[in-house]
Amino acid sequence: MKFYSPLILSIFLFGCANKSQVSTELREYQIPENWQSNVNTGSAQDNWIEDFNIPLLKSLSMEAIKSNQAQQQAAYKVAIAQQQVIQTGANFLPDLDLSLTSNRAKSAIGGDISNRNTLKLESSYEVDMWGKLSDNQQASQLNLLAAQAEYQQNTQNLVSRVVIAWFNLISANKLSILFEQRVNNAKQSVDIIESGYQQGVNKALDVYLSRNELNSETSNLANQKANLIESARALEQLLGRYPSGNIINQIDEQNLPLLTKQIPIGLPSDIISRKPELNAQWYKVLAQDATLAFTHKQRFPSLRLTASLSNSTEELSDLLSTSSIAWSILGGLTAPIFNAGTLRSNEKIAELRLKQQEQTYLSTLYDAFTEVENAITNEASLHVRYQATLSAQKNALAAETLAFEQYQRGLVNYTTVLNAQGRAFNAQSSLIQITNQLLANRVNLHLALGGDFSNKNNITDNNSQDGSTDE
Repeated sequence: MKFYSPLILSIFLFGCANKSQVSTELREYQIPENWQSNVNTGSAQDNWIEDFNIPLLKSLSMEAIKSNQAQQQAAYKVAIAQQQVIQTGANFLPDLDLSLTSNRAKSAIGGDISNRNTLKLESSYEVDMWGKLSDNQQASQLNLLAAQAEYQQNTQNLVSRVVIAWFNLISANKLSILFEQRVNNAKQSVDIIESGYQQGVNKALDVYLSRNELNSETSNLANQKANLIESARALEQLLGRYPSGNIINQIDEQNLPLLTKQIPIGLPSDIISRKPELNAQWYKVLAQDATLAFTHKQRFPSLRLTASLSNSTEELSDLLSTSSIAWSILGGLTAPIFNAGTLRSNEKIAELRLKQQEQTYLSTLYDAFTEVENAITNEASLHVRYQATLSAQKNALAAETLAFEQYQRGLVNYTTVLNAQGRAFNAQSSLIQITNQLLANRVNLHLALGGDFSNKNNITDNNSQDGSTDE
C-alpha cells in the first residue's frame, strides 16, 4: 500500500482551493427587463431632496447625519472594519519581539550568588504558501466594503426618515389648525343656537347637540395637540436632539408641497448597482466565499520561519557586547493530522454560511423589487384618491354652508347640519393626510430606487472617520 505525505496531498487539494463557491443560481440570476407598471423608465435621479424645494430639509438631514446616535454606531462599525483590514494585512509581515530577563540566585551548596541577564530578539514569519492569508485579508476587505455600503444605506434611510418626519410634523400642524377651526365653528354654532332657543326659535335638543359637538371637538383638539408634540419629538430624536418639541417653532406656516409630476424610475437592473443595501449583501456573499477558502486552507500545512538573536551575561552593562551573541534561524512545516474533525466542521460551517448569505442576498433583492413595485402602485392610487378627495372637499364645504343656512330658515333639523359639518371636516382632514401620504410614498420610492438625497460627488462621510487611526 502506497502512502503520500501531507504536503503532496495538500498540493493535490490546492487545485480546487481558489475556486469560487458562489452558486450558479446567484451568479446567473435573471433580472426582469422592466417594471410591471407602465412607468417612465428614464434614468432614476439623485439629489431628490431638491425636488421638494424646502432648503431646511437639507440642513436637517445634515444635522441628523452628524448627530443621530444610530448613524454614529454605523460609522464606528466602518472604523472597526478598517482596523480589521489592518490586522489581517499585518499577517503578511514578520513579528518582532524583544525581551529582557534578569535573574539573581543563591546556590544551596557554598552559598554562591550568581547573576544572569538575557537580552533576546525574536522574529517569526508565516509563508503564505496556499494564499490562505490572502483569502483572510480579502474577506476582511470585502467586509469593510459591506460596512461602508451599509453606512451609505443607513444614511439614505435616515435622511428619508427625517424628510418623512418633517412632513408628518407639517401635516400634524395643519390638522391642529383644522381642529381649532372646528372648535371655533362649534362655539359659534352654540352661541347662535342658544340665542335662537332663548328667542323660542330653536329647540332644546339642538342646544344639547351643539354643546355636545363643542365638547367633542375640544377633546379632539387636545388629542391632536398631543399628536403634534409627539411628531415634533420624533423628528428631534432623529436629529439627535433632546426631544423637547421646540422644533415646532421652526414650522412658520409651512405647507405640504404638492407633487405635480412623475419621476423617472429606471430599469430593474439599475438598482443592483445603485442601492447600497444590495451592494452590501453582495460584498457579504463574496466575503463569506473568501472565508470558505480560508477555512479550507486551514487544513493545509503551514510554513513558519523563525530567527533569534540573544546574549546572556552576568552584568547588565555587557548585554550589548557582540562577543557572546548567539543566533538561530529555523524553518518549520506543520500539518494537521488529527483534530477530531474540527477543521472539516469549520469548513462545512463556512460553506453553510455562504449558502445562507446567498439566500439573504436574494431575499434582499426581491424585497428591493417589491418596494419599488408597491411604491409605483401606491403613487398611482394616491393620485386618484387625492383628486377624488379634493372634489369631495369642495362639495362638502358647499354642503356644510348650505345645510346651516337651511337650518336657520327652518328647512332642515340640526342633525343634518352636524352630518354636513362632519363630512366637510373628514374631507379636509383626509386631503391633508393623503397629501402627506403622497409625499412619504415619493420619498420611499426614491429610497427603493437607491437614489441618493444629494449629489454623490459632493458627499463626504466625515462620520465614518471618527473611529479610525493612522497607526
